[in-house]
This record gives sequence, C-alpha cells and structure tokens, in this order.
Amino acid sequence: MGLKADFYTDRFPDLEENTYDIAIIGVKDDRGAVNNNGCSLGADHFRAQFYALNEGAFTSKIIDLGNIIAGKEISDTYFAVKTVVAELIKLNILPVLIGGGQDITYAQYMAYESLEQKVDLVVVDSKFDLDEDDNEGIVTDSNSYLSKIFLHQPNYLFNFSNVGYQTYFVNQDSLKVMDKLYFDVHRLGEFLSDISLTEPIIRNANMMSFDIGAVRSADAGANINAGPNGFYGEDICRITRYAGMNDKLTSIGFYEFNPAYDRNGQTAMLLAQMVWYFVDGFYNRKKDFPLTPKSQYIIYRTSLKDGSGEMNFVKSKRSDRWWMQVPYPTGISKNERYHLVPCRYEDYNTAVNGEMPDLWWRTYQKLG
Repeated sequence: MGLKADFYTDRFPDLEENTYDIAIIGVKDDRGAVNNNGCSLGADHFRAQFYALNEGAFTSKIIDLGNIIAGKEISDTYFAVKTVVAELIKLNILPVLIGGGQDITYAQYMAYESLEQKVDLVVVDSKFDLDEDDNEGIVTDSNSYLSKIFLHQPNYLFNFSNVGYQTYFVNQDSLKVMDKLYFDVHRLGEFLSDISLTEPIIRNANMMSFDIGAVRSADAGANINAGPNGFYGEDICRITRYAGMNDKLTSIGFYEFNPAYDRNGQTAMLLAQMVWYFVDGFYNRKKDFPLTPKSQYIIYRTSLKDGSGEMNFVKSKRSDRWWMQVPYPTGISKNERYHLVPCRYEDYNTAVNGEMPDLWWRTYQKLG
C-alpha cells in the first residue's frame, strides 16, 4: 500500500477531481479524549502497519495528507477538521480520519453543515456519549459529543444509529431518549450470531465514527477504556468492509486508538486491517443506490393485516440487497414520494405476514 499511495511531504498535492478516491488524515489532538491521553499519536503508528500491507484485488487511489496539528484551542482543531472534511467531500474524495478522541466526530459532523446536507450518522461504540457537557461554547469531549450533535442548531441530523452498545454502560434514561427521537440503537448481543445484520444499518450512513473501545480488549487493548467484551477483530473488519461498500458514505473516522497501551503493535495492526477492509469495500461498491436504472430492481408489494394499506419493498438484482419504501407525509417533500430505507429480507417477511416492521414505523415518524 505504501508504494501505491501518494503522500503530502513538501508540496501540497493537486486534488483535482478523479485524481484520488480516498484521503487519509491524522488528527493530533486528544484534549477531548476522556481518560485516554496519548491517542493523538495514533495516526503515525497506524501508518507504519497500514502501508506495509499488500494491495488487494483493487487499484487504490489514496492520498495521505499527513496530520492536522492540534490548534491553540481545541475549537481550532475542530475548525480545521470541519474545513478539510467539507472540502474533500466537495472534491468527491472520501476522508478517513485517524487518531484523536471521539469528540472529533463533532467536527466531522459540522462539515456537513457547510454542505447543507442532511446526515445519517452511524457510530460503532460500546456506549452512548450523551453525558452532560459543562463547557460553554463549542468545546465538547468524547463522553458528551453526541449531545452537542443532537442539540446543534440548525439541525442537519436525520438519523442516528448506534452499533454494538453494551447495556451495562448505558443508563435507561439514554435509551428512552433514543426511543423518543426514533433513533436506532443496537446491542452488541444482536450481532454475535450473525455480523451481517449490521450491513443494512451501515448502508444508511452518510458518515461513520468508530470508537476502538467497541472492540474487546483482547483484540484491541490500546485504549485505556477498553473492556473485556466487544466485537471480535474479524467481525470489526467485516463491519468496516460494509462501511466501504456503502454508496452513500462520504466520511469515516477511527478514534481513541492509544499507542501507549499497544502490546506488540497489535491494535495498530488491527486498525490498519480495518482500514484495509474499508478500502476493499470501497472498491467493491455495487453502485445500486440511488435506484437507477429501474430495470435493475424488483418491486415487491405487501398488504397489512388490518387493510390499512400496502408496503413496497425494492430488491437490487445486482447485489440482492433490500430497501423499503416509506412514503413522505403529505406536503413534506415536493420532489419525492418515498424515502428509501435499507432493510433486510426478514423485514419483507414481516410485512408479508401482514405486520408492520418496526423500522418502517420509526422512519415514518422521523419523516413527519
């Protein structure tokens, strides 16, 4: 990979469209990382492992733009991250952020404000970072950045999904908040028997954020907050490949990796493999969203038991992936009649049996 990628060393590269597909950026700021000082140094340890890997069955066009240095204030770092991510998205280059605390997710999200784009955010984390934030202004930390995103005005967040929370790290009030907002949160236990259940959730994301603490400490111990339970190394790599395959995804961040606690470079190696699988997924995108041409899809219609209406599902002939059509409430959207939500074959079966899938109802409530 190191021989295939280009690097910003002396002269800033020309980022003309179609020159590069993916940009790797380190973030050297851990002031917002709660109890994890040292994670600002993660990017260079990741690079040592990543660029030693072989390229897969793809031809990558990767530019490594180096590290965003910590600003005088943490808000300066946020501004730098926000600006860089927004500019790269405009150039159709997907930024991969490495290192720093997970509070950098807030800066990553703010890039979409300048793009004036609605955001579906998926976070892979063992807990919800919704703690009360005592700081005034825009400063936040890795335990409270989600509160900042949820409360930010104007609100560009359409949906939030958590993948892999562990119930004993989450208070019941937080779960009630998620339910009230019709957000999708999924316990780690839901995926232990079948990691592919994460794919439709991830396929909905415009941006993703990974806390390396979502991986069990035996596989990724380089995080002082790591716990004994979490995703296995091979499962987290499958999740990142699903992320790469997501046609909608335009930015991704991997946070909280702290090389000070890394034994034999194991976590750096796992993180490198996660990003490798992300790149592999990126170059295996099916490009079956948005749904054109129509000849590539099959539409299935089902009726509800109570006779209150029908539900439509769409299946891609190219990838065998499923979506459900959720109608916009009257007057909400002038241009589109339906909002398409990634789903599973099991959701279609639920509808065939005359019952409404929970995902359909939650999405309809958000559209209103």
